[in-house]
Amino acid sequence: MPARLSEAFINHPVHLNQNHIDFNSAKEVPDSYTWPPIHDDSSPADYGYDVESSVPVIDLSDPISSVKGQISHACESWGVFQITNHGVPMDLLEKVQTEGKRLFSLPLQQKLKAARSPDGISGYGVARISSFFPKLMWSEGFTIAGSAVDHARKLWPQDYINFCEVMEEYEKEMKLLAGRLMWLMLGSLGINKEDLQWAGPEGKFKDSCGALQLNSYPACPDPDRAMGLAAHTDSTLLTVLYQNSTSGLQVTRDGGKWITVPPIRGALVVNIGDLLHILSNGRYPSVLHRAVVNRKCHRLSVAYLYGPPMHVQISPLSKLVNLNNPPLYRSVTWSEYLGTKAKHFNKALSSVRLCAPLNGIIDVKDHNRVKVG
Repeated sequence: MPARLSEAFINHPVHLNQNHIDFNSAKEVPDSYTWPPIHDDSSPADYGYDVESSVPVIDLSDPISSVKGQISHACESWGVFQITNHGVPMDLLEKVQTEGKRLFSLPLQQKLKAARSPDGISGYGVARISSFFPKLMWSEGFTIAGSAVDHARKLWPQDYINFCEVMEEYEKEMKLLAGRLMWLMLGSLGINKEDLQWAGPEGKFKDSCGALQLNSYPACPDPDRAMGLAAHTDSTLLTVLYQNSTSGLQVTRDGGKWITVPPIRGALVVNIGDLLHILSNGRYPSVLHRAVVNRKCHRLSVAYLYGPPMHVQISPLSKLVNLNNPPLYRSVTWSEYLGTKAKHFNKALSSVRLCAPLNGIIDVKDHNRVKVG
């Protein structure tokens, strides 16, 4: 059983098209990157006019009872929310942004020196989900699972220490914040430390796993015919995203129109992953999201992918299950689920669903239990 996230990815490789272009010199979108036209069917929330249709923004300095109530509503209704006053220093966010830009501004051939191996996770390369789509995406990424030293040294043989120190500090801050967010989410479901043994005796999630994912979306000459990152859900418990000042992240609500998550200075975006969807027995659904590109602006985002220890069995929490609400999903480790995701992609969650628990049948559309006979 893999003990580390990197080992799990090695055990569950995907076959990627490792075609790379120099985005900075591209004057048009090549056919291999040309998607069907992206129609602007987004909601008015894209422009901040419709408060009722905007992704919730939660101030973590509010009273905890209020925060839990807001989180419960956001998780059940949206699967995503933004947080302010989260405790991550603004100067650290700016340092991460600076180092990310320094990385992606390197010449392509230099970046390829730190290319991730075909069966690895760390390093420079295309999105792991690329293998499920016939067209390539207008983006490039750099993944850090564990130490960044080996790959950073290849990028800057004489000047890699600052990059590594900034990313290490940011990863530590994200792990602490993710643990705090987990208890706010679980607390809003009525779950306490005694209900989750793998959180550890003090409930600090010390053995949890995580990775940093830096994403670069260069300015695109024809953004309506390109895709930054195609629609997907995350395999995580939760993902914490810093998107700075350039918009591009979009989410769907109830499978409807795409809604842009507007950038807020210093705020972080939190979205629910498939494992929390399972843990909450479907009450807190994972959110389908994508990234679109911009004609004039380069966009950089930094995602922290947070999950449980690799060996822990994730299943609907016993407090959330009863005769009227039977378990909707079978038990699965993150390592096993990553393998399922590598095979079935966005159908992975359905593949671990229990179709007929107890004496009922699950309605796949709305998670309701329909009694038989």
